[in-house]
This record gives sequence, structure tokens and C-alpha cells, in this order.
Amino acid sequence: MINFKSIKSICCIGAGYVGGPTMAVIADKCPNIIVHVVDINQERIDSWNNLDLSKLPVFEPGLADVISRVRNKNLFFSTKVAEFISKSELVFISVNTPTKKYGIGAGKASDISSLEECTRQVAKNASGHTIVVEKSTIPVKTAAAVKAILETSQNDNDLNKTFSVLSNPEFLAEGTAIKDLENPDRILIGGDDDDAINLLKDIYLNWVDKNKIITTNLWSSELSKLASNAFLAQRISSINSFSALCEETGANIDELKRAVGSDKRIGEYFLNAGPGFGGSCFQKDILNLTYLSEHFGLPEVAEYWEQVININNWQQYRIYKTVLNKLFGTLSNKKISIFGFAFKADTNDTRESPAIKICKYLLDESASIVIHDPRVNESNIDIDLNEYIKLKYSKWEVSSDYELAAKDSDGIIILTEWDIYKKIDWFKIEGLMRKPAWVFDTRKIIDPYVIKQTSLNFWQIGYGIN
Repeated sequence: MINFKSIKSICCIGAGYVGGPTMAVIADKCPNIIVHVVDINQERIDSWNNLDLSKLPVFEPGLADVISRVRNKNLFFSTKVAEFISKSELVFISVNTPTKKYGIGAGKASDISSLEECTRQVAKNASGHTIVVEKSTIPVKTAAAVKAILETSQNDNDLNKTFSVLSNPEFLAEGTAIKDLENPDRILIGGDDDDAINLLKDIYLNWVDKNKIITTNLWSSELSKLASNAFLAQRISSINSFSALCEETGANIDELKRAVGSDKRIGEYFLNAGPGFGGSCFQKDILNLTYLSEHFGLPEVAEYWEQVININNWQQYRIYKTVLNKLFGTLSNKKISIFGFAFKADTNDTRESPAIKICKYLLDESASIVIHDPRVNESNIDIDLNEYIKLKYSKWEVSSDYELAAKDSDGIIILTEWDIYKKIDWFKIEGLMRKPAWVFDTRKIIDPYVIKQTSLNFWQIGYGIN
């Protein structure tokens, strides 16, 4: 049973995109709580401890400032997983749960093996009563497995060990994660132990209004994360489907967005047409949702949500086909400049980035591509395009200067909405490119009036022929 009135020590297993920023903000807002972020990846931990804050493993606006205030004061990064589990009243599990690549559910179901291994570590090393909090994105009913592992530990090892299991999913948007943590729309806590729920709630009450804290049962909390991501992804696929219709009919996607978004029942958010959604969650969570629906005998539900992914993939294929058609149906011996490789601006995350698939389509056409991104390093791009490294016809490189990337290029494709691309001198770029040259704006960040003053051919997503 719980024998403490407040949380004084927290351990977070997993120093990734969620664990690092989340624990940094908790430490910043709760100076009386000692927070240890642990990970078995020594290189990652070293990056979090680097004195040069520009080399943190996660780029998020405002994160370096928070880290500078709390690191080595009440926030610590370490590889000593067992030690700090044993010293903590509350343990967050914030590890990756990728899509399974093998066995039943391969390609759809979530692989929770890392989460299971972390739970076993908690079961082995915890002392007294420990509140275990699921922070990873997981399938509904995962808490049942977590409880089973922890209860086995009680029976086999130490009757004095007791556990409470809570679900506390994150709802962060990469690029605005620190703002989302400091001023969240809501905090969701699911569980069946009121004392544990209240102890976790007390942490958030240090800076979050009590009316923003929602409590549910475990299963509602676990499913709510998948549902939120599915609804957001659905909106992106919906507006992208209309971007194609706009281009064919002469409509304007921005005018359509304004008309539809003005309806208060719909709202204006997540109605920006683009090359499709990316990041660590949307595709993975929808695939998991389709698998769960099939597992529980709901094939119609699975088919409905799978179509959201199909539209997303089609949008990326459609952009590639547009580039191919505008450049006379062949890309062999042509240079294409890729402006932006991250899946969105203000992050260095490339997971499931639309740029990956579009670049691979271009490479299949024997195009030579040059990639520029202000935050994504070359090694990450190498990993994302690794299957093409050894192919003789594959020609791609990374440039640290977008003007050099544009030199002698037949086409520029803007795939990430970085501010730097909004300030491009297109008259200068015009002189660098091989004519006839095209600019493809998949993010609608270029003023059409400006670029039409040049000799450059221009295509912008969602704009029809007038």
C-alpha cells in the first residue's frame, strides 16, 4: 500500500523525444522533486549531459533553456537504470513501441517488448510501494500485461513490494513540445487506484489548472491516445484529398480551408494541405488501431481507419508524379533539390517523414538529388535512405547550404516548412538553376506573386488552374 504523502523522487525510463522534454519540464516546475532520466544508450545520455546545449539529442524550441535551469540541480541523466528505479516512488516508462516487423500483427501491431522489459526491470529493482506510469504510446489493455508482470514479482521475490499502475499518455506536438508541456490542453490520468492518481495529479497541479486534469479508467486512457492521433491524422488526409480536387477544379485550398474552418463545429486546426503526415505516432498508432479493430472482430472499423493511411501514402505518390510529369516524364540525368527532410518544422525528427518516401520515388527514377535541412544531420539522412546507398544508379548527397543545393538544379521541392525557406531570394535562385526550372511548394509557404516575377515555373499544392 502507498505509505507516502507526496512524490519526492521520479525515475523515467527512456531518454527520447518524450522522456527527456517531459521530465525537464516536470523538474523545472517541481523544484522539490528529484528527477532521474535513465537509458541504456550511453551515447544518448552523453548528449543530454553535453555542456554544449546545441548538441542535445532532441531539438525543440525552448528545451535548451529548460535544461540549462535544472540539469544537475534536480534533473539528472544516467545509465544507472536499476539504481534509480530502486530510489524512486514513481517510475515513468517512456520507451519506443514501434510497429511489429514479424509474427502475428506484423506491419500493424505495436511491439511492446521494450516496455515489457522495462516493466521487468521495475519489478526486479523497485522497493516498497512504486507507482508505475505508462507514458509510451501503447495498445489498449497493455496495463493488464504490466500488472501481471509486477504481480509475479511480488509473489516470487518480495511480498513487501507493491505497485500501482497508471496511464498518463503524452499529447505533445513536435516543434511545440515545451509549450504543450508548460500549457497543456489537458492532462489525462487513467487508473483504478485513487491514491496513486491523486499523487500524480499533485505533481501536475504545480503548474496545470485542476480543470485541465482528466481522470478515467485505465482502458479509456490508453485508447484515448490512439483516438486523438487517429482524429488528427484523419483531418490531414481529409484536407489533402481536397487539395487534389482543388488543383483539378480551379478551387483554392486556402479559401476552402477558411470557409470550412470557420464552422465552429469543425474548427481551423490541422487543415493545412501538405505532403502528408509523418513523425513517430500517426502512422504507427493508426496501424495499431486497425490491428486492434481486426483483433476484436471489427473489420469495418479497421478498413475505415486504414484508408486514412492510404490517402497519406497516395498524397506523397501524387507529389512525386506531379514532379515527374512537369519535368517531361523523365528524371534521368536531372538534379532535384530537396528543401527540408524533417517531417515538420522546428524538429530534427525524420521518422516517417514524407521526404523519405518522395526521395525514394525520385531515386527510383534515376534522379540525382541534393538534400538540405537546417536541423537534420547527414547521418540521419543516410539511415533513412540506406537501402539506396549501394545502388549504382542512386545519386544523392546532403548540402549545408540551400543555394549550393539549388545550383544547376532542374527542380526544387519544398517538403518542410522551415522559416529559412520563406525568406529565399528567388531572383538569385533563378540564376542558379538549369532552365527550364521548376519549384514545387508542397507546404504553401511561397508567395506566388513573388516567384511569378521570375522565369521559374511554379506549382503549389492545392491551387487549381484559374
